[in-house]
Amino acid sequence: MSTPDSRRQPNAAEGQTVGDRRKKTALDEVRAGLQRMDHDVFAAIAGADNPQLDAVIPRLTTAANYSRLWVGLAGAMALTRKPKVQRAATRGLVTLACTSFVANQLAKRSWSRDRPGHASVPLARRIRRYPRSSSFPSGHSASAAAFAVGAGLEDAPAGAALGALAGLVGFSRVYTGAHYPSDVLAGWGLGTLIAVIGGKLVPPPTTRSRVSTEPFYLDEPGRPDGEGLVLVVNPASGGGTGERILKHVEKALPSAEIVALTPEDDVVEVLERAAARAEVLGVAGGDGTVATAAGVARAAGKPLAVFPAGTFNHFAKQIGCATAEQTVRAVRAGTLEMVDVTTLNNDTTLLNTASIGAYPQFVAIRERYEGKIGKTLASVVAAWGLLKEENAVEIRYDNTTLTTSLFFLGNSLYRPSGFAPVDRAGVGDGLLDVRMLEIGKPFARLRITMALLTGRLNRSPFYHELHRPVFRFTVLRGPSEVAHDGEVGDKLSEVEFVSHYRVLPVYRPR
Repeated sequence: MSTPDSRRQPNAAEGQTVGDRRKKTALDEVRAGLQRMDHDVFAAIAGADNPQLDAVIPRLTTAANYSRLWVGLAGAMALTRKPKVQRAATRGLVTLACTSFVANQLAKRSWSRDRPGHASVPLARRIRRYPRSSSFPSGHSASAAAFAVGAGLEDAPAGAALGALAGLVGFSRVYTGAHYPSDVLAGWGLGTLIAVIGGKLVPPPTTRSRVSTEPFYLDEPGRPDGEGLVLVVNPASGGGTGERILKHVEKALPSAEIVALTPEDDVVEVLERAAARAEVLGVAGGDGTVATAAGVARAAGKPLAVFPAGTFNHFAKQIGCATAEQTVRAVRAGTLEMVDVTTLNNDTTLLNTASIGAYPQFVAIRERYEGKIGKTLASVVAAWGLLKEENAVEIRYDNTTLTTSLFFLGNSLYRPSGFAPVDRAGVGDGLLDVRMLEIGKPFARLRITMALLTGRLNRSPFYHELHRPVFRFTVLRGPSEVAHDGEVGDKLSEVEFVSHYRVLPVYRPR
């Protein structure tokens, strides 16, 4: 008769084996449960009776064969000529190509799974060429997710729209009987993972931080008839625009004094005499003339009224005075804004931009081509032609020495970042916007061009963007011309730009 002590006890190895069996059984039960759920969801979708979906979904899944749908959408996105959308299309296609290789050449060959079968869905929704490859994972779903998520890294709104379409493509694979739901989920996961990895390896461009400011308005007594305004105008400016403004102001502001310039006049002297007797100094001319008048008005402590009479009128448009009538309304209403001005070597006033090197030529070439090929490609063409040693200027600022052929400086911060600035949020943040492309290093020209082409210039080590109230530099190896507000300036060796924060009142519509 056996006693409790004499009964055989399982040894440690046998106990571990029993535990492993229990774990294995539990895992098998979980796996079996998930498989039943997978088949049940498929059966519910496959058994649905919806003639409207039957007419659309099979066509959608056929359109996604061989990624034709996504290639077509990428082509349409490229034609928009919007750099952000074009970058989204490029990243989406590259991510799709990588994902397609991983899904079809690696994943499908690693996991073999039978498909639901052609007869698993009604005849109306069956696809003509039923695939014979492994069901796991869904290559269509992987490609769809890869393109949508990849594009979304560059352009979130486009990514959201493409994500919804990618969801429909994944659903179509189940609805037409090509895949089980788990195949689609695995495909979406694979495509998303590869897109995220791509985003880490090649990060999308980021917007540099902008300084947020609010305009500083002044309310002065209105001048309904222009009393106290002395307007200096060149009748021949702007191809006759000056003459038209002269006549317009004579009628709209009859109490204003109008001084018409002649070819013999010294513009600065005429402006100084006008400012001495004026309550408001007015000027009708291009950006260079307006900048000169701004310096005179600031020195005299008088507000400035700008009437656009030049070719581009950048400053007038910036302050909302793109037409003479808008300036007239501001004078009548008495609405002014305090704006920044920038001085060059404490002598020359500028309101918009300054440059050294070949930047003016860069802008001219870019504007010549951007209407035909878009701003991004036009910038590439311009940069490739001008990033050469013969256009280079060597400068030293702070403790840094660099060689640049493209140097841009703005009065207040411009947007967007890069070498295609368009406009400013305002002219009152007290900062200079300095941008430089550095050359002289190995393959700098090629690398800058590629950065422009891919929209990643602001991540390039050759691109320098500085925001500061004062910028000083020395031009090495001889003086260089400093252009400002569309005018060719003097050749200088020592250069100092200073932003003067909200020192000039200018009339503008509220």
